[in-house]
Amino acid sequence: MDGYVIGPARRIVTEVAVGVKRGSDELLSGSVLSSPNSNMSSMVVTANGNDSKKFKGEDKMDGAPSRVLHIRKLPGEVTETEVIALGLPFGKVTNILMLKGKNQAFLELATEEAAITMVNYYSAVTPHLRNQPIYIQYSNHKELKTDNTLNQRAQAVLQAVTAVQTANTPLSGTTVSESAVTPAQSPVLRIIIDNMYYPVTLDVLHQIFSKFGAVLKIITFTKNNQFQALLQYGDPVNAQQAKLALDGQNIYNACCTLRIDFSKLVNLNVKYNNDKSRDYTRPDLPSGDGQPALDPAIAAAFAKETSLLAVPGALSPLAIPNAAAAAAAAAAGRVGMPGVSAGGNTVLLVSNLNEEMVTPQSLFTLFGVYGDVQRVKILYNKKDSALIQMADGNQSQLAMNHLNGQKMYGKIIRVTLSKHQTVQLPREGLDDQGLTKDFGNSPLHRFKKPGSKNFQNIFPPSATLHLSNIPPSVAEEDLRTLFANTGGTVKAFKFFQDHKMALLQMATVEEAIQALIDLHNYNLGENHHLRVSFSKSTI
Repeated sequence: MDGYVIGPARRIVTEVAVGVKRGSDELLSGSVLSSPNSNMSSMVVTANGNDSKKFKGEDKMDGAPSRVLHIRKLPGEVTETEVIALGLPFGKVTNILMLKGKNQAFLELATEEAAITMVNYYSAVTPHLRNQPIYIQYSNHKELKTDNTLNQRAQAVLQAVTAVQTANTPLSGTTVSESAVTPAQSPVLRIIIDNMYYPVTLDVLHQIFSKFGAVLKIITFTKNNQFQALLQYGDPVNAQQAKLALDGQNIYNACCTLRIDFSKLVNLNVKYNNDKSRDYTRPDLPSGDGQPALDPAIAAAFAKETSLLAVPGALSPLAIPNAAAAAAAAAAGRVGMPGVSAGGNTVLLVSNLNEEMVTPQSLFTLFGVYGDVQRVKILYNKKDSALIQMADGNQSQLAMNHLNGQKMYGKIIRVTLSKHQTVQLPREGLDDQGLTKDFGNSPLHRFKKPGSKNFQNIFPPSATLHLSNIPPSVAEEDLRTLFANTGGTVKAFKFFQDHKMALLQMATVEEAIQALIDLHNYNLGENHHLRVSFSKSTI
């Protein structure tokens, strides 16, 4: 199951707050720092074995903020990338100097405000790298100047990370550094989850966003078939830092993408504490009529687990430890999070099928939109029902959520989790009239390849279909005729610019389902097999 959550799961564990100290940050070798206390514009500081003693007295002093931070007690094998990642959630990192012999580093951020936010956060939550606590404090120096010829590796890493961070932070055309100093409009963020292949709960959101400050309130809801949330911080600066670090990030590998904007609201009015809304400042609120109250044990677990996220940023998707993810899914009573599916059940029971029309192949094609179908069995004594085995419990949950209540061959189908753990194949030599089929080695599985683009294009059944793999010789009229021949009406059609893809709109969702079943993998000639999926767009 660990394939679902990627990125190094470096733990950040809540411990006794560490005082912000000054100290042996002069342990530099071959570096030049601009010092506010020096008569010179810069001073060269060299390292020797007595430096820690030399500055021992200064260690006890609280210092004035600086955008240069001194990081101590680093593990010997730690990399520049890991140190840079500590600063990314708080703003742009502009320079780094590693002192591997001393197990120390200096990190320079673009603004003093970003450095203050970082130090304040890590004063309350001791950061860990490679399971070892490290210590962060302000440096005596206001600017980090390094000899690039001696610091080439660190500079190369910094440039690469900055390029990735800039590319991954689409903030209305501004650069990361500009975004870091733009005043936030509101402490409330509007969050949309794209490509929600796995369930995302209120508690998962709380766990992720608490990294950037105290989350006061969360309200979740579904709008336009998308899971959305409003989340309120105590301070607009926290909202800004969260948006800067998390917008465009994936919660899980290649899916559950966060889209974040500032809300026009400045305060949320939460009436109930349950799995849809929460006011963390008012634990006394009722759960609401018919709404399940949050289990106190789960709530306590979450208070403990909140600090267990890996440092997010441009380096990798967010890493949610399994225990916390499991607690989140359990709290919301949902199936489908890695490690917490209902008995790991991969088998669906589909009933009220049109037994005159349905085939294992048609069920494979429709349910294959939401996962890799392994086996299909239409029941011998009840041919309006079938068992469908998906590749994992998350896929069966997804298929059930999207297809239960949809019309297939004129009948509203019912999809539930089956008590069976697998679909049995017929005994060898036994003819079951083609009612059972094994699709385990099918080349038509959409999700076999990790990180496939198909993970990003999972949508509920809709009247609009997305067509791809169209050969150059096939015209709009050819495709209109092809889809009209499935028994429906083509209402609209639009080629993409390259003519390899198109949107096609049928009159109803039922007609679109029928067309997808009939024409997905249809041979258009020139070794092009048409690929059909549901679209969130309209024409």
